[in-house]
Amino acid sequence: MFPTGALVDSLEVEGVGTFEATMINAGIPTIFLNASALSLTGLELQDDINNDADQLKMFETIRAAGAIKMGLIKEISEAATRQHTPKIAFVAPPASYTASSGKAVEAQDIDLVVRALSMGKLHHAMMGTAAVAIGAAAAVPGTLVNLAAGGGERSSVRFGHPSGTLRVGAEAEATDQGWVATKASMSRSARVLMEGWVRIPG
Repeated sequence: MFPTGALVDSLEVEGVGTFEATMINAGIPTIFLNASALSLTGLELQDDINNDADQLKMFETIRAAGAIKMGLIKEISEAATRQHTPKIAFVAPPASYTASSGKAVEAQDIDLVVRALSMGKLHHAMMGTAAVAIGAAAAVPGTLVNLAAGGGERSSVRFGHPSGTLRVGAEAEATDQGWVATKASMSRSARVLMEGWVRIPG
């Protein structure tokens, strides 16, 4: 689960700074940072990040440094050709906000807030594979995701994302070879998109 062998690494990013980071390979390789370390709140919506070229460049620089530390690439230049992984996300303790859908998300209804970038942009909600990474990281006491959710042992978390909330669950156990995820679960919503008739010739 943790390619570096650590639950929290000190990630040095040239020209940007040094950050605490939880780097996990569960669902999809993901780098988790504390929102506060980036001078963010964790309540940002798409326009707050995607309209800021400097922030996007910062995230990409951090992502590339993390990819090297996770062993996914050998040279920084390779990051540009590997946009899909690792993902980069930032977390913060629960707080109330209004989602992009207009829905009010209340702090007491969630365990933490998470924002994730995919393909160089802040995702409008949360990627399913990254949600698995969130659940797995939350299940291991001491990761940044776990600490943002209040710490301790937990088998599930409900997190706030730009579009609303999502509940994910996971179980992990420490082995001689390191932490291993033994179970992951998540729920997905569904809605009717269309009703109609299709005419098929006899």
